[in-house]
Amino acid sequence: MADRKPYVIDQMISAKSIAARIEDLADEIRDEFEGTDKLVVVGLLRGSFVFIADLVRELDLPVEVDFLEASSYGDAMESSREVRILKDLRGKIEGRDVLIVEDIVDTGHTLSHVARFLGGRNPARMKTIALLDKPSRREVDFTADWIGFSIPDEFVVGYGIDFAQRNRNLPYIGKVRFVDAPE
Repeated sequence: MADRKPYVIDQMISAKSIAARIEDLADEIRDEFEGTDKLVVVGLLRGSFVFIADLVRELDLPVEVDFLEASSYGDAMESSREVRILKDLRGKIEGRDVLIVEDIVDTGHTLSHVARFLGGRNPARMKTIALLDKPSRREVDFTADWIGFSIPDEFVVGYGIDFAQRNRNLPYIGKVRFVDAPE
């Protein structure tokens, strides 16, 4: 990180606001999947791990958690728009109810690609949820079924979301603001 500009993080969304929104989202998801024998909750690694943990604890449904790792960023601040599947699911989803959990929808390429990829495995029902959405950045016609918060075009970290593998452990969502280094 020595070659990166110094930055500070300004809080955008508090931990308390995130928790309250997750409770509301869990109620809606519970209503949608009521009666399911098991909901396969698929977290997109790595950014969704905190969100998925809090979300499944709020769901009063039989759930199974699995993970898929897709990448279009690497350590960069901008999407490469080329989505690669780095780790596939361990379990089968054919004929099962599936909820794909994403941390943030920016250009839409990753979630759109993953939804098509998993949709080809013939789940009974498949829905998507994203904690954060940046609609001003959308490049593909894809919107998650549930959105936690719509945010402006800011580079954010915290609550599982990183900047070059840092700041995932913040309990809130913060905006990265670069500062000039003293000379």
